[in-house]
Amino acid sequence: MIHQDLIRALDPVEFSRYIGIEPDEWQAEVLRYEGKRLLLNCSRQSGKSTTTATKALHTGIYRPKSLILLVSPSLRQSQELFRKVKEGYECMDTRPALLEDNRLSMVLENGSRIISLPSNQATVRGFSGVNLILEDESAQVDDEFYKAVMPMLIINNGTFIAMTTPYGKRGHFFQEWQDGGEDWHRVEIPATKCPRISPEELERQRQSLGSMFFRQEFCCEFVETVDTVFNYDMVQAAFDDNVKPLIL
Repeated sequence: MIHQDLIRALDPVEFSRYIGIEPDEWQAEVLRYEGKRLLLNCSRQSGKSTTTATKALHTGIYRPKSLILLVSPSLRQSQELFRKVKEGYECMDTRPALLEDNRLSMVLENGSRIISLPSNQATVRGFSGVNLILEDESAQVDDEFYKAVMPMLIINNGTFIAMTTPYGKRGHFFQEWQDGGEDWHRVEIPATKCPRISPEELERQRQSLGSMFFRQEFCCEFVETVDTVFNYDMVQAAFDDNVKPLIL
């Protein structure tokens, strides 16, 4: 028993299998990711929330006194991600006791805390020394909130994982995906790479949603919004390093 638990502690993929989830290849990559900045540009229903919830639970169990924040545009969405964490916890044959257990958070007997929050600066600024932040539906999280939570990772050299389907060429997720540099590891999973989504279902979705929303929701494309006057590429083309500024 101790030997098996050690294997699960060292390999989050084995832990995922232990709670009944056989990960796809890309999900195994995410579970084993040990870097500090990760962007997941994933199709709807690809399994990104289940994967990151498993990673959060593994961190909480095997890294005592960890602080893990689950944030989304709304509290309802954060609670849904937290529900997946709890489902994984309930699947464990032998699980640590909970010192606190409610709809928004859990505290494990090893001192680790997993807390779900909406993307509201007023609710998050009191936290510090965070080990892991999961930002769900990242493309729709306010940029000011993103700027408020990033400094919380400094003390413990924590990890930030942003996951989303695209929502136009705007916001911090798009900017980091496009221009964030080598600090970020990027994973893109369109629906065609998800074995649980059939080609027939994809075709039905394409016919139902139309080209623009289908490309956004299932093909991981940063599609311009329909009400954009000047699109992203037009704005970028207007910049010229050879033009001297009028005011120095």
